[in-house]
Amino acid sequence: MATTRATPEEPDRTLDPETAPETAPEPEERDRAEAPEKPEGRSAVRTLLRLWPYVRPVRARLSVAALVAIVASCVGLFIPLVLKWMVDGPVADRDPAGVWLGALYLLLLGLAEALLFGLRRWLVARPLAGVEASMRADLYRHLQRLPVAFHDRWASGQLLSRGTTDLMLLRMFLAFPLTFLLVNAVTIVVGVIIMLVQDWTLGLVILGPAIPVMVTCVIFERKYAKVARLAQDQVGDLTTVVEESVLGIRIIKGFGRHRSQARAFRELSRTLRGTELRKARLLSVIWGVIITLPELAIGAALVLGVVQVADGVLSAGTLVAFLSTALALRWPVDSIGFLLAMSQEAATATERYFEVMDEEPESSADAVRAAASVSASVSASASASFSASSSASTSFSASSSASASADIAVTADIAVTPTAPQATAGRAPGSGGGGLRFHHVTFRYPDAAPGSTPTLDRVDLHIRPGESMALVGATGSGKTTLTALVPRLHEVTSGRITLDGEDITGMSRDELRAKVAVAFEEPTLFSATVGENVLMGARPDAGEPELDRALAIAQAEFAHALPRGTATQVGEQGLSLSGGQRQRLALARAVVGRPRFLVLDDPLSALDVHTEAAVEAALRRVLAETTALIVAHRPSTVLLADRVALLSGGRVAAVGTHQELLRTNAEYAHLMSGTEEDER
Repeated sequence: MATTRATPEEPDRTLDPETAPETAPEPEERDRAEAPEKPEGRSAVRTLLRLWPYVRPVRARLSVAALVAIVASCVGLFIPLVLKWMVDGPVADRDPAGVWLGALYLLLLGLAEALLFGLRRWLVARPLAGVEASMRADLYRHLQRLPVAFHDRWASGQLLSRGTTDLMLLRMFLAFPLTFLLVNAVTIVVGVIIMLVQDWTLGLVILGPAIPVMVTCVIFERKYAKVARLAQDQVGDLTTVVEESVLGIRIIKGFGRHRSQARAFRELSRTLRGTELRKARLLSVIWGVIITLPELAIGAALVLGVVQVADGVLSAGTLVAFLSTALALRWPVDSIGFLLAMSQEAATATERYFEVMDEEPESSADAVRAAASVSASVSASASASFSASSSASTSFSASSSASASADIAVTADIAVTPTAPQATAGRAPGSGGGGLRFHHVTFRYPDAAPGSTPTLDRVDLHIRPGESMALVGATGSGKTTLTALVPRLHEVTSGRITLDGEDITGMSRDELRAKVAVAFEEPTLFSATVGENVLMGARPDAGEPELDRALAIAQAEFAHALPRGTATQVGEQGLSLSGGQRQRLALARAVVGRPRFLVLDDPLSALDVHTEAAVEAALRRVLAETTALIVAHRPSTVLLADRVALLSGGRVAAVGTHQELLRTNAEYAHLMSGTEEDER
C-alpha cells in the first residue's frame, strides 16, 4: 500500500519520531493545520442528503420502522393518563378492583411499547446492513477505477478508515439518530400538548428552557462538526501508521527502530486522545445545559403544582399525570445532545466518503474519445480519421480496473491471446507505423510545480513489430515513468503513443490492457494462491497448461514444490517468498496471457546469476513472439533486446545495438562499464 502521504484536504504531517514535538500542538493550532475547510453553505442536512441514493431502495422499510417507533413512543405517553385515572378514581375511591385493572392497563401499555420498539429494530437491521455493504462495495469498486496518481497522493490509512470506521458511523446514524431525531421530536410535541391540556400554566413553566436549549444546540452543532472531522482524519493517520508498521515489520526489526516507531504512534495517539477529549468536553457542556434546565423547570412545576393541589385548583391525579408526562419526556430531551453529535459525525463521515467517490475515475473519458474516433473514421478518410481521433483527447472507459497496485491494474482477468493487428478506427496506415511508438511524448506529474522540468521531454521512439528494445539510463532518467505510460497508468501531458499505428487513447483501457502486459521491478503479490496470482494476467478460461508454461518461462517451478503446490497461499504481499521468487511469479503473470506487447521494468534484478541465465534463455522464446520494451540495468538483460535506447534527462539520447552504443556513446559505455564492475 501507499506510504505516508498527505491527503488532498490536509498538509503533510511528519511521522519522524526524532523530529516530532514532545507535546501535542495546541487545539487551535491543530484546527488550523489539519482540519479541512467545510464547503461554504454545506449544512449537515445537505451533506447527509447525499446518502439518499443508497437509502432509497429501503425507504419503505425504514419509513415503517420510523412510524412504528413513533407509535411506540406515543403509547408510552398514555401511561401518565392511566395514572391520572387511577389516582383520581380507584385510589381516591379506595377501589382495589379498579387499582388492579389500572395495573393491568399499565402492564399492557408497557408490553406494547417494548414489542413495538423491538419490531422497529428488526425492521432496520437487515436493510441497513445492506446499505453499508452496498456503499463499501461501491467505494472499493471506485478505488479500482481511480488513476494511479490518486493513489500516489492519498495515504492508505485514510482510504481504509473511510471504508471501515466512516461506514460504520453511517450505519449507526441510519439505524438510530435518523429515526429518533424524528421520533423524539414527535414525542416532545405530543407530550407538550398533553401537558398544556392538563394545565397550561404548568406547561408554560416546562417550556421555559426551550429557547436556551435550542441556542445551545445550534452553537454545539457548529463547533462539534469541526472537532468530529479532525478526529476522523486523525483516525485515518493512525491507521496508516499501523498498516505501514505491520507491512514494514522486517525493516523496523532489522534496524532496531521499534522504539522510535512506538514513539511516533504514541504521538499520534496522544493527539487523537486530545481531540476526543475536546469532543467529550463539548458533549458535557450541551448535556449539562439540556439536562439541568429541564430538571429545574420540572422542579418549579412540581412546587407550583403542589401549591395548586393544596389550594384545590388542581387535582392530585392531574399533577401526577403532568409530572409523569414531564418525566417521560426527559429521555427525548436528554438524548438531543448525543443524537446531534452522532449526526455530525455521520455528516463528516459522509463528506469523507464522497471526497473519494467524487474523484474522477481514469475511465471517465474513454467513451468520448472512442466515439470521436469512430465518428471521424466514418466522416473522413483513414488518415483524416487518425488525426481527428488523436486530437480528441477526452477519454471514457465503462469498466476500468486500475487500482493502487500497478501490477493488478495492468494484468487484469481479460483475454490477452495474441491476434494479428487489425485496422481499427483511429489508425492511419503509414502515419504511425506498426509496433510500439512514442510520438513527441512529454510527461509531467500532476503534482509537479508549474514551470518545472518535465519528467519526459519530447520522447520519440519506435519499437518495430516483433522487436524487443532495452531502455537504459541513469537513476531518475524517467525509464519507469515511460513504461507506465504504455498501459496508461499515467496519461501523457502532450504527444501520443500508438500500438500498431492506433493511438492508445482511442481504445478503452480494457482493450489496451488486453494487448499490453507489464512486470514491475517491485512485484506485488496478493493474499491468494500462487496459481491465482499468476493467472491474473491470463484470459478467464486459462487453466493449468497456461500456468505451467508461464512458470516454466519465468523459471518459477519452485511453486510446484510448495506445501500445496500452486494452490499454496503466498500470504500478504507475498512476503513468505524470497524477493527473487516474487519477481519470477510477477514475470510469469506478465507472460501467461501471451500478450502482443510486453513491458518489463528490470524484471530480473532480484535473481542470482544462474537463475537469471535460465530465465533469459526462456524469455528469448517469448520475446520472439511479441513486441517488448525492457528497462535494463545489467548488460545480460540488455543483450536480450534487438536494440537499445539510452534515456538521459527525460530524452532519448541515442538508439542502436548494444555494441554500436558501446563504441559511439560515452554515457552508455560508462553506464554499462559501471554495471559490469558492480557485477564482478
